[in-house]
Amino acid sequence: MNIVLGVGGGIAAYKVASLLRLFTEAGHDVRVIPTSASAQFVGAATWEALSGKTVSNNVFDDVDKVNHVRLGHEADLIVIAPATADLLARAAAGLADDLLTTTLLMARGPVLFAPAMHSEMWQHAATAANVATLRGRGSTVLEPAVGRLTGADSGPGRLPEPEQIFAAALALVNREAAGELSSARALAGRTVTISAGGTREPLDPVRFLGNRSSGKQGVALAAAALQSGAKVRLIAAHMDVAVPTGVELITVETALELRDAALSAAEDSDVVIMAAAVADFRPAHASASKIKKQDDVADPVITLVRNPDVLLELVRDRTRTGRRQIIVGFAAETGDEQSDVLEYARAKLQRKGCDLLVVNQVGVDKVFGLDQTEVVILDCSGVEPVIAAGSKTDVAGAVISLVSDRLTAT
Repeated sequence: MNIVLGVGGGIAAYKVASLLRLFTEAGHDVRVIPTSASAQFVGAATWEALSGKTVSNNVFDDVDKVNHVRLGHEADLIVIAPATADLLARAAAGLADDLLTTTLLMARGPVLFAPAMHSEMWQHAATAANVATLRGRGSTVLEPAVGRLTGADSGPGRLPEPEQIFAAALALVNREAAGELSSARALAGRTVTISAGGTREPLDPVRFLGNRSSGKQGVALAAAALQSGAKVRLIAAHMDVAVPTGVELITVETALELRDAALSAAEDSDVVIMAAAVADFRPAHASASKIKKQDDVADPVITLVRNPDVLLELVRDRTRTGRRQIIVGFAAETGDEQSDVLEYARAKLQRKGCDLLVVNQVGVDKVFGLDQTEVVILDCSGVEPVIAAGSKTDVAGAVISLVSDRLTAT
């Protein structure tokens, strides 16, 4: 496989030497194109030694070979790492002022950006817009890792590990070979609302009734919908993971707040995916002050009341307004002596009336907070259930693919 490896001007450029070695040791032919700024971090000699090829970013080198056209045409894959804020902006603007940017404009195969920059740069509205533009054109932009940055601070903006970039790159090529990327823009022009995380119902100013949801699955769904070209609105309750760049973010805490946000957002949404873990109950009364533990006072009794059924209300609103809309529910289920997980889930699908129901069997050591998962996706039309397993990114891709198929059919 012919790979162009573009290296941006960030401190993380040193990690890309390991990525280059992964590609070459796997038998791929790699042409490295470093930006001028990247030479301040890693010199051309390193890239030439590891790739076995002359390195340049000058369109006037080897003019007779017309490299500014040829390299993009011949590349089976282009990987940009680290993709700095500046390089993302130049790519989004379509600039062609060096060999790397001209190669990007000539690309006919898949393009993968692996961002790395300071958190404020990654979260800046300009970067978010550039990332959304690139994804809208069909490029894959990975989410940066979260952790220690160049200085003393931490946050989203670390370059993903070389092994992760390598795996993502090969997966992208496999999708291209399987013809999956031809439908990658299936949600272009669509608005998708996704809820994620777990709601928290206050007992007092300190304590709350909550759940174990991390928000990972909802975030993976948002990233998959973005990659498919959708405008994505994310209703985020408590989450343990960063929000994908490029989404419209609505933050909520309680089930009632999520209900209001979801009903409002659904009004102009083509798709609503309720992946959040919404509390079924809330305390009937929340104390205005911290509940004290006192020896001479009886233990407090917490009375719970039922929260609204948000998914059911969304379906009823769709019916009432006649909206052409796909609604996807999630069911975190456990079996018991009366029924198994799927029996409960099928009853829930019939009761809720949504189009698809994604079913998780949950437990202390299952699903919540883990990176690997397995779900069964039930369809209201009664077709054979779909089993999706793997990473939460894999499952998100399966859900978004089924949603895209339904939209195409309507």
